[in-house]
Amino acid sequence: MIFLELFLAYVRVGFSSFGGQSMIPLVRAEMVAHGWLTPAELADIVAIAEMTPGSFGINCATFVGLRTAGVAGAIIASVGAMFPSLTLTMVAAYFLAAFKDNPLVERGMYGIRAVCFGMIVSVVFSLAPDSYFLGGAISIPAVLIGLVALLLTVWRQMSIPKVIGICAVLGLLIG
Repeated sequence: MIFLELFLAYVRVGFSSFGGQSMIPLVRAEMVAHGWLTPAELADIVAIAEMTPGSFGINCATFVGLRTAGVAGAIIASVGAMFPSLTLTMVAAYFLAAFKDNPLVERGMYGIRAVCFGMIVSVVFSLAPDSYFLGGAISIPAVLIGLVALLLTVWRQMSIPKVIGICAVLGLLIG
């Protein structure tokens, strides 16, 4: 039963999001609703999924599946996470090739990009309490590390793996 629940949970996430960090609110809702993870545990898995190579959605599904149902759960959750994107990509590729110059398609994509940005902003608000508040108070070291990450990625345009490495070292030194 857990395998079917994991598969369907990630199929729902996959069909309801556009991948990457826009998946986090949906993953959070599924994991907390099933009691598989606490919000703090999800924040840890998001951090691990971001710093390991590969797709965020697959990494997250693999870690959650492994945590809840072992290796078989990791495989089932990962297949569930891939199923929607593989299916929709094949259908979308066919239609986008056929209608690529249609002004309605171009305007629709404009709206989809705006929604994705809004969903990413919502991720900031959903992860901030578990990332920047410890024991009801703001964690100054966590805020400083977050600001360093922002500065390195936006102004220095440093690669994400380097930023993660630097911030991990800062966490060890001041966290």
